[in-house]
Amino acid sequence: VAVGASTGGPILLQNLFQSLPGDTPVAFLVVQHILKHFTAELANSLAALSRLTVKEAETNETIRPGCVYISPGNRHMTVGSGNRIQLADGPEVSGHRPSVDVLMESVAQKYGERAVGILLTGMGRDGVKGMRCIKERGGVTIAQDKATSVVFGMPGAAIEAGVVDYVLAAEDLPVKILGLV
Repeated sequence: VAVGASTGGPILLQNLFQSLPGDTPVAFLVVQHILKHFTAELANSLAALSRLTVKEAETNETIRPGCVYISPGNRHMTVGSGNRIQLADGPEVSGHRPSVDVLMESVAQKYGERAVGILLTGMGRDGVKGMRCIKERGGVTIAQDKATSVVFGMPGAAIEAGVVDYVLAAEDLPVKILGLV
């Protein structure tokens, strides 16, 4: 499950991962637009509240079910061979590094119809291309609704682009995720 968030994302991620059981049978790869020195702190605070294993992602670590991997600030995160996380310093994509588009395009290519893309609150359009890629490969796409978004930019842009299968309130995300996986 690839998750993208920006403004308002940390609290929403906390609520989401706090609501999921520790034996959730998938991994979550998360891009949160945040200053690079705060991603480890975000991962630690989420880990303290979640039954899932939450950590800042590291290059070449194997992706495991029941784990949440937070992309380090200022690094793109992708899925490489052997189901391993790859981190890169490349140029900004969609105005960001890490970029939701980079992550979701990688997840779509690797997992195809088994991919789930979730686009949460945030400014801009990062994630629209990635959601399109997941949808085109037969995966499922979810966007947070306007009423529960702090900023409806990212999810709104994806909805407008026609690349979203489900539009859900923040509190409905855990049930939908568990139903899909």
